[in-house]
Amino acid sequence: MHQLPLEVHELIKLALQEDQAFNDPTTESLIDKKLKVDVNLVAKQSGIIAGIEVFIAVLGYIDTDLKFQRLIQDGEEVKQNDTILKFNGSAYSILRGERTALNFIQRMSGIASQTRAYVNIIEDLNATIVDTRKTLPGHRFLDKYSIVQGGGRNHRFNLADGILIKDNHLVALSALGLNNTDAVTLAIKNSSHTINVEIETETIEEVRSALFAGAQIIMLDNMDVDTMREAVKLINGKAIVEASGGINLSTVRSVAETGVDLISVGSLTHSVQGLDISLDIKK
Repeated sequence: MHQLPLEVHELIKLALQEDQAFNDPTTESLIDKKLKVDVNLVAKQSGIIAGIEVFIAVLGYIDTDLKFQRLIQDGEEVKQNDTILKFNGSAYSILRGERTALNFIQRMSGIASQTRAYVNIIEDLNATIVDTRKTLPGHRFLDKYSIVQGGGRNHRFNLADGILIKDNHLVALSALGLNNTDAVTLAIKNSSHTINVEIETETIEEVRSALFAGAQIIMLDNMDVDTMREAVKLINGKAIVEASGGINLSTVRSVAETGVDLISVGSLTHSVQGLDISLDIKK
């Protein structure tokens, strides 16, 4: 991610403005603008790093003269006390951007690390860990980039990326007397042939209806593993099978063992625990 998309640059500028990085009375009253320092960016716990280029870009908006030496690349594992990045330059500049830069890389690395934990548990099985649209508003590109750095794959990036018929769509259609089969049929009829149609199911009967109607992807939502296994057998490769709903590190392997193709985990982005990373000015 050496070239950040425009939306990320806009997000960085918004974050710096939010923190008033160019109006910092603490730094302005204490630090001489000519003071140069050497700095290490250090992992305080083991994990997977994501967001190095974003970290650099944040500080680059404040001072283009800072010099960086990358010791770790995005997607690589770090151990506690590993140095991720070394840099030097104006202490006045670095102190103003420190918190904002850390906020980005800590969140992104937390997502990548948690994703890798899921991926490692099922690495010998055929299922793939995927994300959801349950991302922090404005951070979707970065959240989904971090998923990939952790070894997962992206589900729909946005609503335009495919058709996913959820429970509320079905409830709304039921007011017109339409059922699950009708919903899939309508979606296929009224959309481009290049767009996949996915539908959420909760019972074997709903799976059967989705299969009959021609859904390309069938989501098994909040099913127990025995029902999932039965659904996978019924589908028998005629559609991609996605498991979803309340899946965690304790249950992900048993879900993968049912034979599903995809396992979507919303908590990867909606319940993020940032990786502990510290910016240390060398004495």
